[in-house]
Amino acid sequence: MILQLPSAIFLDMDDTILNATGSVDCCWREACETYAPQLMPFTSDALNAAIRAYSSWYWNDADRHRRGRLQLELARREIVEEALRRLGIDRRDIAYQLADRYSTLREAAIEPFPGAIDTLHRLRDRGSRLALLTNGNAISQRRKIDKYGLSSFFEIILIEEEFGVGKPDQRIYLHALEQMKVGPDEAWMVGDNLEWDVAGAQQVGITGIWIDLEGAGLLQSSIVKPDRIIRSLAELMP
Repeated sequence: MILQLPSAIFLDMDDTILNATGSVDCCWREACETYAPQLMPFTSDALNAAIRAYSSWYWNDADRHRRGRLQLELARREIVEEALRRLGIDRRDIAYQLADRYSTLREAAIEPFPGAIDTLHRLRDRGSRLALLTNGNAISQRRKIDKYGLSSFFEIILIEEEFGVGKPDQRIYLHALEQMKVGPDEAWMVGDNLEWDVAGAQQVGITGIWIDLEGAGLLQSSIVKPDRIIRSLAELMP
């Protein structure tokens, strides 16, 4: 399907422009391997399994997720400390070191998806006005923006912690529309999260485009119905 580009395109950052979660497994594994010798008799695999299980529970709640992503390093420390405690390990010092090691590895591994930066160049060259709408902590998000020179592509950048609310709160989309001086029918919102990047945008009349990173397709049970499904940013180009 070939569509004419709209006046404005709102883009998510993590797992849309930057591959933010592709390194999760290997980073946790490496962090656990580093500290397993200090936590015998538990193996690195046992530590990893416990951390990943508690992490899944922690992030699977909207309120915890919001608090955690605004203080990401502290949230990871809390997750690792509680996961180890459930194994009978009361070592806050090691827990914090392991969590911090993971944070360092994870940040170093984040990089743009192949073709993503080129697509931003092409969109801008074709006259599309771009805005970046990203949830999370201001310091960590700004660090990624600066590292990859993303600010030069966007007229406005709205970060959850700086703005006060994040996606899918309608206020962030409405503010972006107001700042860009476009109507909802003149804008697309593009991202990997069905709730934050699609449903929230659709509620105010913006076209919601879902990036299906895994290529698994939309679950039949999904109550969110994207206006369009793509695999990467490059598919936005007519």
